[in-house]
Amino acid sequence: MAHRNLKQVNIQNNAPSRKPQQQQQYHHQQQHTKRNMDSPGMERRPNVADGKTPPPKPPTAASPAAEGEGEAGESQEMTLDIKSFRRPGEKTFTQRCRLFIGNLPTDLTEDEFKKLFSKYGEANEVFINRDRGFGFIRLETRTLAEIAKAELDGTVLGNRPIRIRFATHGSALTVRNLSPVVSNELLEEAFSEFGPVERAIVVVDDRGRPTGKGFVEFANKPSARKALDRCADGALLLTTSPRPAIVEPTEQLDEEDGLPEKLLVKSVHYHKEREHPPRFAQPGTFEFEYSSRWKALDEMEKQQRDQVERNIREAKEKLEQEMEAAKHEHQLMMMRQDLMRRQEELRRLEELRNQELQKRKNIEMRHEERRRQEEEMMQRHREQEEMRRQPDGFKPNYADNVHSLYMLQI
Repeated sequence: MAHRNLKQVNIQNNAPSRKPQQQQQYHHQQQHTKRNMDSPGMERRPNVADGKTPPPKPPTAASPAAEGEGEAGESQEMTLDIKSFRRPGEKTFTQRCRLFIGNLPTDLTEDEFKKLFSKYGEANEVFINRDRGFGFIRLETRTLAEIAKAELDGTVLGNRPIRIRFATHGSALTVRNLSPVVSNELLEEAFSEFGPVERAIVVVDDRGRPTGKGFVEFANKPSARKALDRCADGALLLTTSPRPAIVEPTEQLDEEDGLPEKLLVKSVHYHKEREHPPRFAQPGTFEFEYSSRWKALDEMEKQQRDQVERNIREAKEKLEQEMEAAKHEHQLMMMRQDLMRRQEELRRLEELRNQELQKRKNIEMRHEERRRQEEEMMQRHREQEEMRRQPDGFKPNYADNVHSLYMLQI
């Protein structure tokens, strides 16, 4: 192979062998999966006018001469590019790509089980329970898993038609009470703190408007359990509004395959209920009377559900109004507190300013007092110098001496 993602698929060699009497049933099943009929690697079957499908041709071994013929080889082999089945940004080998295979032969080996799905790409999880006849396999993408399911469901292995279904996703959670501004990316970002998220989807209606509901699929069960417990004990807020996300386990439903007739248990109750074909009850009969009572009960249930939904909707609208009013009141209170805090800061700043001015004034007064003292000392020093310079014959009188002593004391 030129590329590790390119697999050579031989249409005849890879087609599972089926008995001739089971070809018609398989052909009808293939018609129900019309959306997968055009996929690469899909075996093309001829259109049969009489409703019967001829048995498959036996596989032929490739001879050395046939290997040298390019055109002959191209007519029997197709190139399947696995990358073409992967959407941009799609995560691979997730729980959504996991298939359950039931009614397996007890002697089926793991290598044979892998070979059955080999043309659908690499598989990183393979499990077989031979005693109970079932197994699991995980393919690379959801699209490849859908193709494998459509092509191999009902394939006969060891005289037993195998059943293929998508495995139950045990790590999926349903998230309700979502704000209209929550997107897939925000939902995944919020729940990524609990563990690796494989897929996060916000459900929208036919016009693309959010329904307030979403799904989060984790890669393992411990992460889902952690998210469920944390959201039950606390309140997970996804936006500015205090609107908590309501998280609960996802109810697992099979809305794709449903319940085919071949899987119904043919009990006594089954045969009793299937004695009459589908029909309309005739007026005036026992069936019509009780059918009308059933319909009346259903109508009453519908009215009560509508009333409950209206009550809940009105309660939610009232809660949102109260929440907005409380939010405005809280904002006003915060503004008042901020104003009081700023006023207190201004008062403290004014006090600090007055203290600083008083401090500067005191410093200036001390400097002035010191300067005055220095001037007086200089004056005394000059007077003493003048007294020493006077002649010895000159004696100051008593009044002058008293005045000089008084000035020295000052």
